[in-house]
Amino acid sequence: MLGYYFDLALRSLRRNKVLTALMVLAIALGIGASMTTLTVLHVLSGDPLPGRSSTLYYAQVDPRDMNGYLPGKSQPMYQMSWIDGMNLLRAKRADRQALMTGGLVAVQPHNTMLDPFYEAARYTTADFFPMFGVAFEYGHAWNASDDEAHARVAVISAALNGKLFGGTDSTGRTLRLSGAAFRIVGVLGNWHPNPQFYDLLRKSYDENEGVYVPLSASQDVGMHHDGSVDCWGKGGTGINPDHASRCAWLQFWVQLDTPAEAVAYKTFLIHYSEQQKALGRFQRPPNVQLRDVMQWLDYNQVVPDDVRLQTWLAFGFLLVCLVNTVGLMLAKFMRRAGELGVRRALGASKRSLFAQLLVESGVVGFAGGIGGLLLALLGLWLVRRQPAEYAPLAHLDPTMLLATFLLALGASLLAGLLPAWRACRIAPALQLKSH
Repeated sequence: MLGYYFDLALRSLRRNKVLTALMVLAIALGIGASMTTLTVLHVLSGDPLPGRSSTLYYAQVDPRDMNGYLPGKSQPMYQMSWIDGMNLLRAKRADRQALMTGGLVAVQPHNTMLDPFYEAARYTTADFFPMFGVAFEYGHAWNASDDEAHARVAVISAALNGKLFGGTDSTGRTLRLSGAAFRIVGVLGNWHPNPQFYDLLRKSYDENEGVYVPLSASQDVGMHHDGSVDCWGKGGTGINPDHASRCAWLQFWVQLDTPAEAVAYKTFLIHYSEQQKALGRFQRPPNVQLRDVMQWLDYNQVVPDDVRLQTWLAFGFLLVCLVNTVGLMLAKFMRRAGELGVRRALGASKRSLFAQLLVESGVVGFAGGIGGLLLALLGLWLVRRQPAEYAPLAHLDPTMLLATFLLALGASLLAGLLPAWRACRIAPALQLKSH
């Protein structure tokens, strides 16, 4: 029967092409607008490390003085000072832990055809790579002994490897960074977490760090720090933070595989704060936070407010389009009162008529979904032309492609419920008499 209803739907839609086109256009416009904004929201609010994010935590302590402190309201410092970061790193209370900061290094290529240039860098510790599931195309990461030995080793991105070495295996080769020679031990593969959760103070999206070196070696060489610096008291200017200054400029991430470990680690942070207060370094009562990846993104409100607003407005527009579609379908179905009355008189049940009309609504929805998909692709293309940092990420993935058609089909069926129900209540005797 479904094939029969489908054939009837096509014949009915072809009989009044203008009305059909208006219904399809209304659905397509609503779907196109809503799926464009929903896709952008989906990309920006997604989990950057599926399967790992619930075990990765950002640790915060508060070493500041009492100036501006509000009990129960003041948040701890956003980043770590060198002293606190190294203390927590050496304590080794987590399954894995990484202390890091952003940088900018001068790259001096061996190829004389290339001029020296600056490259975004990450100064970090060895656990960064296994913690965050970093994929490698060639080679591997350095290890903890390299951190302790202040080894001058480096991992580079696939993009930088392509620029410097034509994409070949460059492990073992020497690269001059900020005037010092570093040995390449690894080349990254396909690893592009978005948002870039581990350092939101640089860029939230589409960050391209080309060089990764041990934090210890970066300090020996005096590599340029590129990131936020927060100082308190008489801690300094924050322009060039040193290890003894009262400035926070490092990020500290830990891996805790179970909720019990997370609770225990937060307790450890409280005890650490109490210990530092007793030593005279901390003045505030213990003020710590331990947030997993998604909690950290929510706390930082990574998704721009204008994207959320645009999504709500687009779905409001979809609702307006649905209301218009309901009116068009009602007019179309009621215009066929005679045909439907004859079918009822010949023995067709209300249920069969209702199913027939819903199939017709579904055909309209499918056609509207195709139109909406094309409009969504156009909308995403326009988004990618915007100067926003998240713009290059606006692409329709398979999940959102399926959602487009499901939303179009669901919207059209919803719009067809009232017109189909009204059409099924037509008294067949009155229609036969009028004919």
